[in-house]
Amino acid sequence: MPADAYDRFMGRYSKRLAAPFADLAGVDAEWRVLDVGCGPGALLGELVARVGAERVAGVDPAEGFVAAARDRHPGTLVCQATAEHLPFEGHSFDAALAQLVVHFVSDPVACLVEMARATARGGVVAACVWDFHEGGGPLNTLWAAATELDPDAPGEAELPGTGRGHLGVLLRAAGLQNVEEATLTAAVQHPTFADWWEPFELGVGPAGAYVGGLEEKARQRLARRCQEMLGHGPFTVEATAWAARGVVS
Repeated sequence: MPADAYDRFMGRYSKRLAAPFADLAGVDAEWRVLDVGCGPGALLGELVARVGAERVAGVDPAEGFVAAARDRHPGTLVCQATAEHLPFEGHSFDAALAQLVVHFVSDPVACLVEMARATARGGVVAACVWDFHEGGGPLNTLWAAATELDPDAPGEAELPGTGRGHLGVLLRAAGLQNVEEATLTAAVQHPTFADWWEPFELGVGPAGAYVGGLEEKARQRLARRCQEMLGHGPFTVEATAWAARGVVS
C-alpha cells in the first residue's frame, strides 16, 4: 500500500490523534519510545518532536511504510517487523505505543506482551483503536450506509479492542498493571464530499477493500447514500478512539 494512499485515507485522522495519544502515554522528553505498527509515520512525527529522533524507534511489517517513515523522519530507527516479534532486546524502551494497530494484529495479547517485554520495568505500554461499536470512529458513516444497503457488509465492529473497555481487558490479559482507560478525539474538516469519499476508493484497510470490491453501480449507490448522510460539505468528522495505558511490572 503506498504511503500517500494511507495519508489520504487514514493519515489525516491519525496525525490529529497522535498528540492526545502521546499525552495519555505521558511521553517524557528523556524517554526512549517505540512506535509499534508505525505505518508511514503519523505518530513517529509527534514522538520525534517530543523526545528527538535518536530516542525513537518504529516497526511496521509493510516495506513501503518502513521506507516512507525512514524518509520522513531521518535519524529515527525504523525496522520492518511484526508487532508480535519485535527486533529489540528486553527493557529497551521507556514506553511502547501502538496507535490504531492492535485490532489488526493476529494475536492482540501476544502483541501487547511483546511490547511489554521491550519496555523497561515501570515503563508504559499504550494502545488506541477507533470506536467501531458506538458509532464514533471516522468510518462510521461509511459502514452505517454500507450495512443499510447491504446487510452482509462486514464492518469492523468485531475486531478486538474496538469496543468500550475492550483495550483495558487486553492490556490486563497481557499482564500490564495499573491500567487506565480514556477516550480520545480527532476532528477533521472536509471541504467537500469528494474529499471525504475519494480515499475510500484507494483500497486502504477493510473499508477500502469493501468499496473496491463493489460493482460500479453499487459503489455509486453507496457514495450517494453517504452524501445524503453527510451533505455536500464543508463538514467536520469528529472521530472517537478508545485508548488504554498500563505499567510494566
